[in-house]
Amino acid sequence: MDWISPRTLKRLGMLNMNQRNVNYIARYNERSSYPLVDNKLKTKLVVAEYGVKTPKLLQVVKQQHEISHFREMAEGLAGFAIKPAKGSGGKGITVITGRDGDFFVKASGARVGAPVLERHLTNILAGLYSLAGTPDVAIVENLVESDPSLAKYSHQGVPDIRIVVFQGYPVMAMLRLATTASDGKANLHQGAVGVGLDIGSGKSLNAVQFNRPITLHPDTGLALENIDINDWEEMLEMASRCYEATGLGYMGVDLVVDANEGPLLLELNARPGLAIQMANGRGLLPRLHAVESLKRPHFTPRERANYAMETFASL
Repeated sequence: MDWISPRTLKRLGMLNMNQRNVNYIARYNERSSYPLVDNKLKTKLVVAEYGVKTPKLLQVVKQQHEISHFREMAEGLAGFAIKPAKGSGGKGITVITGRDGDFFVKASGARVGAPVLERHLTNILAGLYSLAGTPDVAIVENLVESDPSLAKYSHQGVPDIRIVVFQGYPVMAMLRLATTASDGKANLHQGAVGVGLDIGSGKSLNAVQFNRPITLHPDTGLALENIDINDWEEMLEMASRCYEATGLGYMGVDLVVDANEGPLLLELNARPGLAIQMANGRGLLPRLHAVESLKRPHFTPRERANYAMETFASL
C-alpha cells in the first residue's frame, strides 16, 4: 500500500515540511549564520577553528585570471574535486579520480582535457551553479578516498553520511549511497540509496530508494542490513561541534570517512530535507521534543553526542 494516513504519520512522529520550516528552521536558525553554511569555503575556514577536519584545500579561484594557475597546480595530482563555493545539491561538482596522459579521468570513466576543466571553472565564477545565480568562487580540494568498508556499497561515487543536528545534539543519521540512477551522486531525490543508521551504534537499520524499502543495493547487489560505520562516536562529536562553529540550531551535517584521514566534513545544510525519516523508518519529532524538553542542556560536543547515543539508540 503506497498511501499512508496523516494520523499514522503523526503517530510515527514524522516531521512535515511546514513544521520543519516554521518550528525549527525559522525558530532556531539565525539568518546571519546562513552565509557560513551556504558557502563551502567559509564553512571550511570556520569549522577548522573548532577542530573539524575537511578535505585539504588545493586552490581557490576567485578571479578569471587565476584560472591560468590551474594546470600548474594540477600537474602532479592524480585526483581532486572542483566545487562551486555556493553550489547546492551536488550541482557543479566535478570529481577527477585519475590521469591518462594529458587527460583527466572523471569518476564516470570519461576523459577530459584541461581546457574543459578550465571552462568549468569559468562557469563556476559566472555563477552557473550558485544558489541565486550570483558570481561565485571555485575551490579545488584533495580527492576523498572512501574507506573501503563503505566504498564497496556505493556505485561510482563516494558514500556520505548525513546527520541532523538540533541544538547541538545529533538526533538522526543516514548513509547515502550513489547508484546508476543518481549518476554517481549521493542525492536521494536523484535515486541514491538512503540507509538509516542507529545513532547509538552507527549500524544500519533500514534502507530506501525513491522512498521505497529495499534490502540490496540496486547496482552492487550487496545486502544493506549489516553495515557498520567506523569512528562513529568521533563523527557524532564532529557533527555536534558544528553547532558551536555556526550557531545554527537545526542543520544537516554531511561527513565522509576517508581511507587515510578518517572522518571529514563535506558541507553543512541549513535546510536539511526530510527523507532521512524514511531511511530510518521513524520520525524526527520525538527526538526534537526530547531535546527541547531538556532542563539542563549539555555544554560540550562530547556530552551531547553521548546523550544522543544513549537516548536515541534503536531498540
